[in-house]
Parts: sequence; C-alpha cells; structure tokens
Amino acid sequence: MPVKWLMHWQPNQGVTLTTQILTEACQCVESQLGGAKDGRWKTALTYYRPALREASASGDLPRELLGVALHDQLGSYYFLLRAHRLILQADSSMQALMDKLQSYKPRVVLNFEGFQYRLGDFQVRVGKCVPSSEVLRGIMMEVEYLPLSSIEKSRQILEDFFDIWQDTVKKRSLPGHFILVEPNFADYGLQDHYTPQHTAVQYATCMTQLMAAVRN
Repeated sequence: MPVKWLMHWQPNQGVTLTTQILTEACQCVESQLGGAKDGRWKTALTYYRPALREASASGDLPRELLGVALHDQLGSYYFLLRAHRLILQADSSMQALMDKLQSYKPRVVLNFEGFQYRLGDFQVRVGKCVPSSEVLRGIMMEVEYLPLSSIEKSRQILEDFFDIWQDTVKKRSLPGHFILVEPNFADYGLQDHYTPQHTAVQYATCMTQLMAAVRN
C-alpha cells in the first residue's frame, strides 16, 4: 500500500477556522500545483465508550475504543485501543454488530471528507473535519505517494513535497499552516511497510490533536 502523510491545519493565533480557508487550500492544489480533481473521499472516526460505567470501572471493558472507517478500505473497519497500543482489523459489518450488542456506545463521530486530486505520482486529498453537528472542527490534507510502500524510502520525497506545499500556502498569505501528523508507529507494532493500520493510527492521532485544540 502506498505511503500516506496526514496533516491538519493550524490557524494563526486569534484566527477563526472557516470554510474559506478550505476553499483556498483546494485552489492551491488545483491552480498552483496543477492537481486534477479525481472525485470525493470520506473517512469516519467514532469514539466509543462502554455503555455501562460499572463495567469500565471494574476493568471488564477498555474505557475507550476508537473505530476508523477508511475511504479506501470499504470492506474493513479498524479498532484502536490507545491505552494498550493495539489496533485490530475487522469486517465492515462489525459496526452494525456493535450497535446490536450495545456494549459500547458512540460518543463522538468525526467525518473527514472532501475532494481528492491527482498530481503525477501523488494523490492529494483535502477536506474538512466535522462532527455530526456539522460544525467545522478542522481542515485536513492527506498526501499519498503512489510508487512506494516503504515509509523510510519515501520520507525525503514526501518532505520535499511538503516544503513545496508550505511555500505555496505562504504565497497565498493564508492565516496558518499545515502540521504533519507523525505518530510513533512502532508503539502499535507497525513496521516500515505501510498498511491501512498506519493510516488509522494517523487519523486517531489527528483526532486527539483536534480535540485538544478545541478545548484550548
């Protein structure tokens, strides 16, 4: 699977996040970088808590569970237990099964969605992060380098792309910049060969950062 980098928008101090920034970022990809629009994408992240507090308090169930439905892995669903540094892959039907079992209830659902673009060997996705209330919580950028699946071998190429992108944003005088989400994959037992599990961990890390930004 090709290596991906996930980034989220960090507004300048005192600047309110708006959909206009998202529009400007998409225009950067299309007009400045020459990206060709290649459809839409959507990834959903669900934050689950045990339905019974007593079960969580007694240690019978993990206190939290993250579920990730990736836009390019429609047949699979990924669960993360961050406290235990575990990531599990299940069939996409597991979501419906969890609704029936009622052991966990979804507390927060974040949808990451937008447009994707093709730029030579790169696939770029730019979109918004919104909860079920549709209030804008973040702006995301997912960059995929198609020829390689080795994280280390593709690092320099992706770093060069990121530098070009940052320069492009500066030329448009946008009030902020994108921050790279780069978790320690080894904590979850993930190796250099990139997999969908790597992407799920990146989205979980990004969610934590976005929620921290909202609280602050």
